[in-house]
Amino acid sequence: MRRERDSIGFLDIPDGAFYGIHTARALDNFGPGSEQHDPLFVTAYLQVKKAAALANGELGFLEREKADAIVSAIDNLIGEKAFDDIVVNPLSGGAGTSLNMNVNEVVANRALVRAGRPPGDYGYIHPLDHVNLHQSTNDTYPSAFRIAVLMHLGRLEGELASLQEAFQEKEREYAGIVKLGRTELQDALPMTVGMQFSANAEAVARDRWRIFKARERIKVLNIGGTAIGTGFGAPQRYIFLVIEKLRGITGLNIARAENLVEATQNLDAVVEVSGLMKTLAVNLLKISGDIRLLSSGPAGGLGEIVLEPLQEGSSIMPGKINPVMAEFVSQTALLVMAHDSAISHASALGSLELNQFYPLVATLMLGSLQKLSRAVTGLDRKVIRTLRADPDRIGAHLNRSVALLTYLSAYIGHDRAAEVYLKMKETGAGAKEIIVEKGLLSSQQFDDLTAPGRIGMTGDRA
Repeated sequence: MRRERDSIGFLDIPDGAFYGIHTARALDNFGPGSEQHDPLFVTAYLQVKKAAALANGELGFLEREKADAIVSAIDNLIGEKAFDDIVVNPLSGGAGTSLNMNVNEVVANRALVRAGRPPGDYGYIHPLDHVNLHQSTNDTYPSAFRIAVLMHLGRLEGELASLQEAFQEKEREYAGIVKLGRTELQDALPMTVGMQFSANAEAVARDRWRIFKARERIKVLNIGGTAIGTGFGAPQRYIFLVIEKLRGITGLNIARAENLVEATQNLDAVVEVSGLMKTLAVNLLKISGDIRLLSSGPAGGLGEIVLEPLQEGSSIMPGKINPVMAEFVSQTALLVMAHDSAISHASALGSLELNQFYPLVATLMLGSLQKLSRAVTGLDRKVIRTLRADPDRIGAHLNRSVALLTYLSAYIGHDRAAEVYLKMKETGAGAKEIIVEKGLLSSQQFDDLTAPGRIGMTGDRA
């Protein structure tokens, strides 16, 4: 054990722990939490600390050997993803102070070891005097959070591009199959299976564009603003240099806020991005619900599309297969929508120069991004790319439906179409059989009029 001291008193820290007294008190207060911090968030926080060390070292505010030790420790932590000592609860009081302290202590003690000194030798490298030099929780936490969001959004945009491509492939594959279109869960008009997937592709394309634009909203950081955005304690040269260093480290097109006071207290840009994520969730919920409905059965439902079996669906019903991935996507979407509500409320409840609920906002938003990525990838790879249409089932539903007669009434007349429908109900025969039998259309005419290329056409019906 080693003993450390803060303004409250002394505390024993376990041997081998790279965190210190501030982390230990946070663990005692809030517990370790049921979830760890998002790895991209931890990475981003370390990148912020690296940028600060580089800037302070270059400007002479931090001795070169100490700056080098800090940078080397951070590079090692990121390279090895050695985040085991980042142990504080993601949800805590203090606007993120616990995480900032945790990172400061781990970096300092790792740097001490690399410099040949024991953990806790803070006279040489101190978590606050050196690692946290010219910084505050209130500019490092929001900056790291936004960098993590940017990294997640970049990944999500790529996953949406793949999902859009999957829908477009199905659009082309099934452009030649005419199916029954439905409104209010009732038979409506004919369409092609390809059209259905085309609609999905277009919705995802809009989501992809929204996510791309969302990155513009979130790229502005308040780094250099320190506690309340005034830049107290941070030299102007450092404020200008640290953002340059951070831009180079992350490879992201980030920018320093023009008004650091405003950027420190307001989260409206975060709320806007959360709203765009909610919009994506709404579309995913609609798509996954439609997939469940169209694949329902197989004997007692629609059964127009067949999903790849992913796992056994019941502990008691042999052979039962459920649309588990579609249900996973639906549940994820509902959770993201709920998260958006909490993010909006927490963002509105910030007090004066700081939002004290940043840990809740960060935890929910980063969690939503992680979950959305898994949902989009699962929908893409395990549902859309592997599903197949059942032409026989689709054709049977279409041929027995009044929808086909609604479409053909423009050619055979409304009253005759009604007569055909009554005959279908009486005999159970299909529309084509009765129409040809009555001499309303020849078999060839029927096939020509109901060909995929004619479905959805307007204007000239000749």
